[in-house]
Amino acid sequence: MAVVKPFSAIRPQAVKAAEIAALPYDVVTKEEAREEIKKHPLSFLRVDRPETEFPDETDMYSPEVYKKAGDNLWELLDKGDLCQDMEECYYIYELDNGKHVQTGVAACVSVDDYLNHVIKCHENTRPEKELDRIRHIQGCQAQTGPIYLAHRPDPELRRLLDIRKRSYPSYNFLAEDGVRHKVWVIYQGNVIEKIQKLFGKMDSIYIADGHHRAAAAVKIAQKQREKNPMYTGKEPFNYFMSVLFPWDELRIIEYNRVVKDLAGKTREEFLSEVEKYFFVKENGDSPVKPEKKGTFGLYVGKSWYNLKIKEEYRSSDSVKSLDVSILQDYLLEPVLGIHNPKEDPRIRFEGGVRGLQELEQEADQTDGAAFTLYPTSMEELVKVADEGKLMPPKSTWFEPKLRSGLFIHRI
Repeated sequence: MAVVKPFSAIRPQAVKAAEIAALPYDVVTKEEAREEIKKHPLSFLRVDRPETEFPDETDMYSPEVYKKAGDNLWELLDKGDLCQDMEECYYIYELDNGKHVQTGVAACVSVDDYLNHVIKCHENTRPEKELDRIRHIQGCQAQTGPIYLAHRPDPELRRLLDIRKRSYPSYNFLAEDGVRHKVWVIYQGNVIEKIQKLFGKMDSIYIADGHHRAAAAVKIAQKQREKNPMYTGKEPFNYFMSVLFPWDELRIIEYNRVVKDLAGKTREEFLSEVEKYFFVKENGDSPVKPEKKGTFGLYVGKSWYNLKIKEEYRSSDSVKSLDVSILQDYLLEPVLGIHNPKEDPRIRFEGGVRGLQELEQEADQTDGAAFTLYPTSMEELVKVADEGKLMPPKSTWFEPKLRSGLFIHRI
């Protein structure tokens, strides 16, 4: 059963929360981060993207960059922009973009639950990205970005959180992207006990986003355990910071693809090969955003096309039936030669939040092709994770994004 415990978060002063809170490190470019820091000098991107404070030629993975992340974090704490709660608390975290509201609990979850598969993954991790997050945690001596977790909806937990949300929030600010963020601190012992018991009844929790951060936290814990064989299990390194949401409140949007070229083929040759696996219908200059599974949008040669996978290529397998798998198995690999999408520099992945016009521009710049997909569902994610399988890379894009800097877990 899941161990979900309260913790003493390092977090912003209320008047500084909007200025400090920032988008996650991996959804902004270095240039975007630099511009954000210029506008908001307290932005947590100074901690999450410390390379922005070095010359362009600096290796972003060099030891001095990770040291700078820690220096910037503790500077915020020393100056009083951040402070640490004296007691262990849960934190209710609500995100509202005007059309969609979701409410989660910021807490710490157990490394052992990850190792024992109570916390379930759906995505492979890359060693170099794990190492980056390991070095960042070590440089900060803290976990700075919460892992995005999903759990089976629990009516009693939802009622309990709704009651607490009737009080005045500790944080309440509207971010520049139009998402309102609210946080309530739960410090009452009886409420903490109820929440902990409700989570303790859950036999499975699912990583929605943050696989590399979770894996990094686990590897650091394992190293600390090797160094301290008499560890009790209560040490902070045995847990990693997360925000847990009921999965029926989560929203997955499409994760699109852009390929830089047509693998030496003309547009006519490319389309001819696509027709082996898909029904193809031209849509002119009208963008195609798929409305159901098994359908795709294709932009190539300044024109849009509707694609629909032929029936004989459909599968009942939980992974092979995913639209991201269909596109990879029957178009990107056989037609465009993208054998390893995780490492092939010819392919880029774009969250649907970026918009279709940006896809067109990227494809036009290199005479390549763009592909729009129907979003993966939470039901598909849970099924794959329960079966112990893994999705292809970049299968899900959760929106809205959690803000970094609202909660920090010192290890």
